[in-house]
Amino acid sequence: MGLTEARYGFSALPGVELEVSEIAAQIDSQVLLNQEFTTGKFQETFKGLGFSVVHLATHGQFSFNLEETFLFTWDGRINVKDFDKLLQTRIQGDANPIGLLVLSACQTADGDRRAGLGLAGMAVRSGAGSTLATLWSVSDNSTAQLMIEFYRQLTSEEVTKAEALRRAQVKLLKDPQHSHPFFWAPFVLVGNWL
Repeated sequence: MGLTEARYGFSALPGVELEVSEIAAQIDSQVLLNQEFTTGKFQETFKGLGFSVVHLATHGQFSFNLEETFLFTWDGRINVKDFDKLLQTRIQGDANPIGLLVLSACQTADGDRRAGLGLAGMAVRSGAGSTLATLWSVSDNSTAQLMIEFYRQLTSEEVTKAEALRRAQVKLLKDPQHSHPFFWAPFVLVGNWL
């Protein structure tokens, strides 16, 4: 799921289209992009499907003030309380719990002195097995490349999520255009690394 167009004063994320389409080509998935990625459709999809991996490529914001912590959808935002309820519903309901939640944009692992690891930490506390997120604002293009490689590694052979992330980061590190740590270092895996 993701947004490619500028919304709510946040910049466009044109690399999200490549990111989402390449991931969808590698794994069985349902894609919600731009106008299809509404708050209602997200909630309906999140509750109803048995996917164990949820990938969100959208802007978000974290704050110790829960009212200012959210992820953007096309028509608004999903606040942290609603997101927490969705994760809890998956655990308590008939749907499979989320094994991996990927938040590929916008400092989603950046917390503050009151709540470490931001949205990623909240997601793991709420029931996601693992969360892959970022510590700082990231480059749209290099993020797409890293995410595509992460899923390629994860689905191509028996490797852990941590090893798939490491391999994707090393691939970017070896690319002269993306060798600076700014491009590959902000990605962290929180929760179950296996």
